[in-house]
Amino acid sequence: MHTPPVESPPRPPAHRTAARSAGVLALCSVLLLVLVAARWRPLIAVDEDVSRTTHRWAVGEPAVTQVCRILTDWVWDPWTMRLLCAAAAVWLAWRYAARWTALWLVTACAVGTLVQQALKAAVDRARPVFPDPVDSAHYAAFPSGHAMTATVVCGLLLWLLRRRGVGRAVWYTALGLALVSVLGVGLTRVWLGVHWPTDVLGGWLLGALVVALAVRAHRTRRP
Repeated sequence: MHTPPVESPPRPPAHRTAARSAGVLALCSVLLLVLVAARWRPLIAVDEDVSRTTHRWAVGEPAVTQVCRILTDWVWDPWTMRLLCAAAAVWLAWRYAARWTALWLVTACAVGTLVQQALKAAVDRARPVFPDPVDSAHYAAFPSGHAMTATVVCGLLLWLLRRRGVGRAVWYTALGLALVSVLGVGLTRVWLGVHWPTDVLGGWLLGALVVALAVRAHRTRRP
């Protein structure tokens, strides 16, 4: 007896997937923000334990610490990421005449920066303080501007590459570089003792939320 093939359920529309992702990211971001602002003791204790441990490592490994300084100050610095975003926008406008997408890219990056600075001012969280610091940073700690900017820029550029259907070699290379950059910049900030781990986590979550909302906006305007 012939059994008809079982049809797989239809995949949800892309805009619904983006909306769900944005909802989950927003919920996680708000929850972390509330816990940090309220100085929830269990979370603060984990932050302090991890920071003390990584600081001991940073003091004991000056060569690794110097490499982290170079990476965080030059390679993964927020201004380096913003310049990369601007270069991609110029390329889109010049090479493909995609002026609206270029404007969308720059606007999304700018919105991410504004959100980041507004939250820093609102939460006003102090940075870690050590008697023998290996690096220094100014302004409030939460969220990490380095982690959030890298997440926004890398996430948006990856989505654009995927949308344009680049070859597998280019895609996997870009994906690998993006993952190393986003994870690496977060780790260097904690290693150098200028951010608490939850600052970095907050930067990753908020950056991913900005990407999800930007992608949804782009799909609404350019289906």
